[in-house]
Amino acid sequence: MKLLITGAWQSAKEQLDALRAMGHEIAFLQQEKDPLPVDPAWVEGVICNGLFLHHPIEAFSALRYIQLTSAGFDRVPMDAVKARGIRIRNARGVYSAPMAEHAVWGVLSLYHQAPFFLKNQAEARWEKHRGLTELAGKTVCILGAGSVGTECAKRFRAFDCRVVGVNRSVRENAAFDAVLPMDALEETLAVSDVVVLTLPLTDATRGLMNAHRLACMKPGAVLVNIARGAVVEEAALIDALQNHLGGAVLDVFESEPLAPESPLWAMENVIVTPHNSFVSDGNAARLNDLILQNLREDADA
Repeated sequence: MKLLITGAWQSAKEQLDALRAMGHEIAFLQQEKDPLPVDPAWVEGVICNGLFLHHPIEAFSALRYIQLTSAGFDRVPMDAVKARGIRIRNARGVYSAPMAEHAVWGVLSLYHQAPFFLKNQAEARWEKHRGLTELAGKTVCILGAGSVGTECAKRFRAFDCRVVGVNRSVRENAAFDAVLPMDALEETLAVSDVVVLTLPLTDATRGLMNAHRLACMKPGAVLVNIARGAVVEEAALIDALQNHLGGAVLDVFESEPLAPESPLWAMENVIVTPHNSFVSDGNAARLNDLILQNLREDADA
């Protein structure tokens, strides 16, 4: 297959010999916004992230295979992909472990008042805090029971939480105490101490956590967003945090980078990270294995 590989696959250059040994011809593009190194009509397969944000997919007339380095499909013109019967693979499972660890870390940081203690450490101040909260015994709602949601469920259950998944399709998953359909979302929000968002961004999920659903959340609950920023209506979230929510762990935002004037930065009950939850020293090996295995399975399909 004639493959265009972009720098979104960070260790791609280390894999070029293996790819050529598999019979592929390779063209490489470091920055996806830059001019293409080949005629797009030459390309039969791409390994990329946001390539089609900068180069129209219509120009790739021979394209039959896409491998994404991301778990989400929201940066790809999926209507065109489906209409042309292009085989598309994502990076399912590659980033699930670090994202799940990030979710647990964030909730524990709020429950155990990490910002308070870190501030005191920086100022060499010895001061106890009597308002710490246990994670054990809490009910955790994970909205999106896919790979990331499953890894989150495993870790929260290890802390003796009751974990309920809410998902578009309901199927048995041993990592959860229960998996419920989307029409059970609001009643589940009402009894959950922690709500973790791991679902993809689609037309159906954009703005899903709006003012009404945020109001359905249990007073004092913590919202964790490691999905996509646009799943949450940010203005409504800010209002909810100033009123009945206990806190939020936010790694993604409607507009990134988060504007310096956003009140989220200064809220003591909010942890802000810069779309960083997926980062891990284990990602490269998992992504390499996944891409090479998918190519072996799909190159001749």
